Amino acid sequence: METTHDVVIVGGGPAGLAAAIYAARARLRTLVLDESVPGGQVKTTHKVSNYPGFPEDIKGTELAAAFAKQAERFGTKVRRAVEITDMDLRADVKRFVLDDEDTVTAPVAIVATGARPRHLGLEGEARFRGAGISYCATCDGAYFEGKDIHVIGGGNSAVEESLFLTQFARTVTIVHQFDQFQAEASTAEEALHNPKIKVLWSHEPRGFHGEKTLETLVVENVKTHERRMLSTDGVFIFIGMVPQTELLKGVVPLDKWGYVETADDMSTPVPGLYVAGDVRAKKFRQITTAVADGTIAALAAQKYVRERH
Repeated sequence: METTHDVVIVGGGPAGLAAAIYAARARLRTLVLDESVPGGQVKTTHKVSNYPGFPEDIKGTELAAAFAKQAERFGTKVRRAVEITDMDLRADVKRFVLDDEDTVTAPVAIVATGARPRHLGLEGEARFRGAGISYCATCDGAYFEGKDIHVIGGGNSAVEESLFLTQFARTVTIVHQFDQFQAEASTAEEALHNPKIKVLWSHEPRGFHGEKTLETLVVENVKTHERRMLSTDGVFIFIGMVPQTELLKGVVPLDKWGYVETADDMSTPVPGLYVAGDVRAKKFRQITTAVADGTIAALAAQKYVRERH
């Protein structure tokens, strides 16, 4: 089966859904493709405190659901849990094959595939993934009720998720390579005053060990190079993100970190192909910046579609 649209948006995070809202309101036939359920990284965030319009904290799952509901209200079609098995982004009319069955086409594609958690690449990490090692506090925090766990990292995500994990864990020890957090001052202060949180400054992880599940974490003091084995019930890793640019490699320019380089209107050198959100090369990555990217991409896409007719 083949269906035709004006805009196909790949990725249902804040950037993709913001683009969908603007495109659908402009009466463009808009389709969003998502590999799971819409929301992107927002749906795995336990709470959002800095999104304008919400004076009280809002759960990430609730904000993600609201984005999707608003997009669908204006006529956006959302295909959930689909895999793109073939595609042509260079063509005048973009083509996507979904699950080796359906084909969808459109003159415009907006790629907003976001980023995924960065892995350490250490001994035992792959083995204990899902068996003591996690990259998502919202997804797995409840499994560590009353446990003693460790968090790797010291930026906003690591510190914010550590605070969230104190709802379940008995103790949370943050392992950070520097002697101060890189998180926002208010978040860092809250963590330092939380009785359940301890901090192991100037240390880095070196490996993970155990039998069937994770039992010990090896850390090294970056100043003295002394190594220790720490007993642990679980480790959460928050050390940054990796752009999900698999669809775009060889199609558009990428920077040295793998992010997509775009013009100010989110366009790429390929006519009709736009990129928005965390997958794009830029200095700051927040929900608000993703939404802004999606808005700009949709406005540029509207102009492109109108000029074709």
